Amino acid sequence: MRKTLISLLLFVGITAISDAQKHKIVKEFHITGSGGWDYISVHKGKVYVSHGNQVNILDEKTGDSIGVVLNTQGVHGIAFSEHNGYTSNGRTNNVTVFDLLTNKELDHIPTGEGPDAIYYDAFSNTILTCNGRSKDLTVIDVLKNKVIATVPLGGKPEESISDNKGHVYVNIADKGVMASINTKTWKLEHAWSLSPGKDPTGLKIDPKSMRLFSTCDKLLVVMNAVDGKIVSKVPIGDGCDGVVFDEKNKIIYTSNGEGNITAVKEKSANSYQVIETITTKPRARTIAMDENTHAMFLPTAEFEKADPANPKARTKMITGSFEVLVVQ
Repeated sequence: MRKTLISLLLFVGITAISDAQKHKIVKEFHITGSGGWDYISVHKGKVYVSHGNQVNILDEKTGDSIGVVLNTQGVHGIAFSEHNGYTSNGRTNNVTVFDLLTNKELDHIPTGEGPDAIYYDAFSNTILTCNGRSKDLTVIDVLKNKVIATVPLGGKPEESISDNKGHVYVNIADKGVMASINTKTWKLEHAWSLSPGKDPTGLKIDPKSMRLFSTCDKLLVVMNAVDGKIVSKVPIGDGCDGVVFDEKNKIIYTSNGEGNITAVKEKSANSYQVIETITTKPRARTIAMDENTHAMFLPTAEFEKADPANPKARTKMITGSFEVLVVQ
C-alpha cells in the first residue's frame, strides 16, 4: 500500500512539473516603418505580419526581412492555400491573392464590407473572410479565385474555424453567439449562445474532442461543436484578441492585451485548467504558432503615455517601436 502511495505521489509530482513548464520571450524581431497591425501568421518557416498597408515577411528563426506583400490597404489577416497566400484588405473590401514564392500579386477578389479575419478551409478548398461591416461571410473558391457564396450572419463576425468535416464555425462578436455553417450548402444552421461569454474574438478547435475554444471578455468558453453546449468556462487575461491550440500537447494559449498569455490545459474533453500565465508586453493581443516548433509569435509596439487631461484619448504608437515577440 505504501509503495502504491509513493508511486502515485511521484506520478502526480511529475505530471505537475510537466504542466508547469515555463515559457518566456526568447527573441524580439523589430520591424521598421509606421502603421498599425492586426493578425499574424506562420507558414513554412516564414512569419507574415500585417503592418499598415502591407505584409512584412520575416525569417522565423532570425527575424530577418525576406519579403513584403504590397498594396494591401488596411490589411487585417493572412491565410494560405496549398500554392497561394491571401490577405483581407479592410479599406478596399477585397482579398489580395499573392504567389508564395515571389510574393507578387496575382489577383484581387471583392468581398463583403470590412473584411477582417481570413481563413483557409481545406475541406471545402475555400478562403473565408469575416466581414464586420456587412455582417456576413465571403466564400472564395481557391481554384477559380471567385466568390461562390455570401453567408448572412446577422451580426459582426470575428473569426472562423473548420472541423474539416463539413462545418465552419464563426464567433459573432456583437451577438455573443457561435454560428455553425454547413459548407455543402453554405447555409447558417445554428447560432448557439456563448453566455456568460461576451464579445467573442479568437477561435480554435480541437478536431479530436470536437471542442471549440472561444476567447471572450476575460473568459475562455469551451463549447461542444456538435450540439453547441458549453462544457467549460476558464478565466483568462484581459483584452484578448487571439488564441492558438497546441494539438500535440493539448494546450490552449490566449494572447491578452494586458501583457500576458494564459495557458489552459485540455485535461479531457470536458476538463480544463489554467497551468501558466506567460509575461509578454502590453497590446500583444494577436498570436500565431508554429505547429512544429511550438514557438509563438505576437506583434506589439510601444505607445506614448496617456494625456492626464484626456485619459480616454487614443495614444500614438512610438515610431520605430513595432516588433514581433517570440515566445517559447
